[in-house]
Amino acid sequence: MAESLGVAVIGAGMAGKAHAAAYRTASTLYSPVLPEIRLVSIGDVNAEFGSLAARRFGYERNDTSWQAIAAADDIDVVSVVIANSLHREVVEGLLAAGKHVLCEKPLSDSLQDARAMADAARNASSIARIGFTFRRTPGIAYIRDLIQNGTLGNVLHFSGRYWTDYGFSPEAPMSWRYKGGPGSGALADVGSHLTYVSEFLCGDIKSISGGRLTTAIDKRPLPLSAVMGHDHVAVSDTFEAVENDDYAAFNAEFANGAGSFEVSRVAAGHANSLQFEVFCEKGAAKFDQRRPSEIQLFLHDGSGHDNGYRQVILGPGHPYIAGGLAMDAPEVGFGQNDAFGYQARAFLEEVAGLGEETSLPRCATFDEGVRNMELLGAVAESALNNGKKVML
Repeated sequence: MAESLGVAVIGAGMAGKAHAAAYRTASTLYSPVLPEIRLVSIGDVNAEFGSLAARRFGYERNDTSWQAIAAADDIDVVSVVIANSLHREVVEGLLAAGKHVLCEKPLSDSLQDARAMADAARNASSIARIGFTFRRTPGIAYIRDLIQNGTLGNVLHFSGRYWTDYGFSPEAPMSWRYKGGPGSGALADVGSHLTYVSEFLCGDIKSISGGRLTTAIDKRPLPLSAVMGHDHVAVSDTFEAVENDDYAAFNAEFANGAGSFEVSRVAAGHANSLQFEVFCEKGAAKFDQRRPSEIQLFLHDGSGHDNGYRQVILGPGHPYIAGGLAMDAPEVGFGQNDAFGYQARAFLEEVAGLGEETSLPRCATFDEGVRNMELLGAVAESALNNGKKVML
């Protein structure tokens, strides 16, 4: 094991800051078995954003190019958290330089580029993984355990929604999120999460049908200053066309059961609402990201008088919590920021060469990232062909 690992994050936006903070906390989760984690650089083409993030999260410096990070001898591990269209060039350059890479989802903005990135990862001397953050959520992992150990039994129906509202205002400024081909909007942004969560719980999706993509607001004003994440800034009176989807819906067929999916970035009042219900032979379970420290569970006893969910508060008896959180007592709580910390911890454990029997399961591979994009591509294909079924 190396004596230390130097870390950098490329991208100082909303998710980039989540990665930066996660590396700070990773060593405090579970047993102190990691080597020293050195917080080296935040990279962003906007020097002001990079400098502010570096100071906020305790990184030694900021860089304004990914090439500087690739060339740096004091950096071993890099998170890539930038526009999807930039992923391939940056990730391939970092892997060629021998860096270990954790890439945000989706893997890229095109299936061709995603497959090329997976090829590069398989041929690299370093480790490349994708951040499927919600796999780290204890409530979701607990529901998966209940399905796999037979408590809930085989899945009959999955119903999932991921509603966000960052684009519901017509004054929300134009950014890279509103550019790209069919399916690169809300479907790629939050639908990518919903699809991997569904397969995490229900197994592989066999076919997609009923695809629909809708652009509700077809033009956006250009910003008068740099835009970070989903921020709203002052805008000009010049507009550009929105190229991708504000809303997407589709149906899926699993090996066992079926699913319905709906995602939006124009759902006013829902800032970050990942919600699903999974209905099984022996009961059902419900998760709502706005209440991540609990699940709702229904188990029928065959009496015919057992309708209704009960609340299950997550605690040390559920996945990932015991020994992980600093205060791992019942009802303390768990949120999405914690999931980023768990993700960073899992990645650093693998980079450090710790065995498979460590505190958390490994992060997803680039091949899994390609699979996720194949699902999104099937939705777009279905939508372009009046909802036709697409086999996977």
